[in-house]
Amino acid sequence: MTAPASQLASPEDPALRSWVESANDPAGDFPIQNLPYGVVDDGPAVRIGDRVLALRDVLDAGLFVKKLSSDTDFLIALDVGWLNGIAELDPSAQTMLRQNIAALLAHGSASKARVERMLRPAADCETAVPFLVGDYTDFYASLHHATNVGSMFRPTNPLLPNWKHVPIGYHGRASSIVASGTPVVRPKGQTVASDEGPPSFGPSKLMDYELEVGFFVGRSNPLGESVPVAEAWSRIFGFVLVNDWSARDVQKWEYQPLGPFLAKNFATTVSPWVVVREALEPFRVPGPPRSADDPKVLAYLDDPAGSNLDITLEVHIASAAMREKGMPPTLVSRGGFRDMFWTPAQMLAHHASNGCNMEVGDLLASGTVSGPTKESRGCLLERTWRGTEPIALGDGTERKFLQDGDEVVIRGFCEAPGRPRIGFGECRGVILPAKA
Repeated sequence: MTAPASQLASPEDPALRSWVESANDPAGDFPIQNLPYGVVDDGPAVRIGDRVLALRDVLDAGLFVKKLSSDTDFLIALDVGWLNGIAELDPSAQTMLRQNIAALLAHGSASKARVERMLRPAADCETAVPFLVGDYTDFYASLHHATNVGSMFRPTNPLLPNWKHVPIGYHGRASSIVASGTPVVRPKGQTVASDEGPPSFGPSKLMDYELEVGFFVGRSNPLGESVPVAEAWSRIFGFVLVNDWSARDVQKWEYQPLGPFLAKNFATTVSPWVVVREALEPFRVPGPPRSADDPKVLAYLDDPAGSNLDITLEVHIASAAMREKGMPPTLVSRGGFRDMFWTPAQMLAHHASNGCNMEVGDLLASGTVSGPTKESRGCLLERTWRGTEPIALGDGTERKFLQDGDEVVIRGFCEAPGRPRIGFGECRGVILPAKA
């Protein structure tokens, strides 16, 4: 017997609390106001505290409201092994789903006993890439990152003339997007000892991470039609953490004239839990103010209501020796997504401005998130300034770039007065030696 429609709760209510005690931890990532979606055992699931709830189990137990349980599109969505089906639901059905899940997990739920038996420890669940990703695009949207990298290679002209006019990006490789926890094999490629060459072929010696935020498209546009910037935010389904692994020595040799290629497409790691747009609404902040010297944004990118998200982002590194000794990873970077020059809405609107058809499940990533301080630089290329300023790990070793056995852990969360913390969990990966 399905639940009546009156048994719904608003996860946007900051006072709402869950009977899952771990969800009420003020330092936790997954309160009842979050309820991010992921994929566990080839099916959609939701995270609450340190537990996971498979949505198919709830459906089979007859705990969803009648309108959902009789919706053919919803039934199909829960039989798909990714979140694409949920993202394609009518917005009202998506809202009802979140409200229904919140009601089942809120204090006073009449279904507590039944739902409690369905919960599984998150630590015991194997997660996957949450969407079937047809296309992946990586941007270059941080002014601080672009300026830092540009000044290393073009000291007198760090930013190219187009950078403040157009969100720069490149098409990545969807097939090599991997789930958090998947080991990353050190890639091989052409590298040079000097700018003129000649090249040699072998394992990359300058492996790097890139701290990024990604978002999944939740509503498509037909081929030949653009997406107005004022509508772009509403077309985003949700956000994840992204590590766009980079082979800097391969990148240096190959990137001209057409940009990144083999230096980037060997692996891109995404976090498993997709924090939906609605859960992040309280943490929207204005996009960074432009200086009087900055060019005026062209009309198709001009969005007075546009915004960034106030996400605190951290990168930690643990060597193999540190993990063997049970040592915690070393914090090497802490910055904020609010510092990005181009906003998510501008990235999506620009991508579709030429009539490119964005599809549900397409992944767009921000590019390296860097801030104004040394500690907020989002990759080792910047953090160690091309290896000239090594950083120390907790075991006493130093890093200019990543070594085999190193594990990179990215974390992110949002905080605001009077509201529970909304977190993204972790995006992690270990570097394995290159294959023979």
